[in-house]
Order: sequence, then structure tokens, then C-alpha cells
Amino acid sequence: MQSRTSRGAEPGPTRAETDSRLSAALTSVVAGARRRAVRDGDRQIDTAHLLHSLLETDPGVRAAFDDGAQVVRLLGYLVQRSIGYGLQWQGTVEDSGAVPLVGAGHSAAVTVKETGWSPSASAAMEAAIERAGRRGEPRALGIDLLAALVADPDCRAVEVLGRAGADAQVILRRIEDDPCAGASVGAFVDPYAKPYADHRADPYAETSAD
Repeated sequence: MQSRTSRGAEPGPTRAETDSRLSAALTSVVAGARRRAVRDGDRQIDTAHLLHSLLETDPGVRAAFDDGAQVVRLLGYLVQRSIGYGLQWQGTVEDSGAVPLVGAGHSAAVTVKETGWSPSASAAMEAAIERAGRRGEPRALGIDLLAALVADPDCRAVEVLGRAGADAQVILRRIEDDPCAGASVGAFVDPYAKPYADHRADPYAETSAD
């Protein structure tokens, strides 16, 4: 699956505008995605950056997947972004059609800010905030952002999910069917902590001692 790309995109929300409407945990997720974009030499935070940071930091998000092995596979793909399949994304703007692009006459160097937001990532953040608002919450949580990501079939995050054998629609139904989805994980004990703990060293390592 290929996301639409363009040479220019409308700037996304500013950091202050977005962070004021996010939980502390989700603000940390966004900061991690921003650092990853800078480290990988990407011009924008895209939905794959957001998914990567969510999986690394939010146990409630990881619990929405089938098992720890699936999380490990996802992280295995994501950590290869700068040397593997993600090379196809370099120099392009992620746009799944969620928000309109500016005219083709505008240069990406002018219209795209360093480590700004891709149109798809910007739309996902807004959708996450709206989802929290429908629950009567003033700030979005990680599960809100995951729901927004998997609801966009043409974004890069969903492309990564498909490569790892995860069905975005199944994940979305699981989130929406769970009456506790979006609630704070509090003292939640993460059952997948051990499988993904050492994914940087060996993303394809066996997840059990069997």
C-alpha cells in the first residue's frame, strides 16, 4: 500500500496548540516522534513516527494488539525505517488525503517546516483530540491516537501494520468495542514488557524461552 505524496503541504498545528490538548503521556509520545524524525533526517513527523513512539511508550496501546510477538514484528519494521523499506518515503510528504495540499507551485522547502507535521499525522492528532472530547475528556490519550491512526487506511502507520501482519480494522474494532478504551492505564501491568524490551538489539528475537 502506498500513501499519496506531494512536494508541499499545509503546515500542521504548532507544538503549543497541540500539546495543550494532549495528556502528559501523549505529549511524551509526540516528543519521541519528533526526536525520531530529526534523527532519521525526515522533514516531518508522520504517522509511522507516531506509531513507533506509541508502541515504545504506551502499554495501553500495546495491549490493543494480538500479542507481544506482533508488537515485536511491528517494532522490527519501524526500527529499519532509515535503512529499509522506509527509504521510499524520504523526500516525500505523507498525505493520505485527510487534509488538502497547497498548490503544486509551492516548494516543499518553503511550505514544509523542519520537523513539522505531515498532513496525515496532523489529521490523526486532531482526530485523537476529537475522540477524547466525545468522551468528555479535555486531553487525548495514546489509545485515542492509535484509533485515529488505524482509521486512516492510506497512512504510513497502516502500511507498516499490514507489513507486520496486523489488521488495522481489527485493531480499530477492538478499541471501539472496549468500554475501557481511552481510559488511563494507571497501574496497568504490561503483559508484553519482556518481548519488546530488547527490540533494538534484536527485533526478531524469540519472545519466549521455549
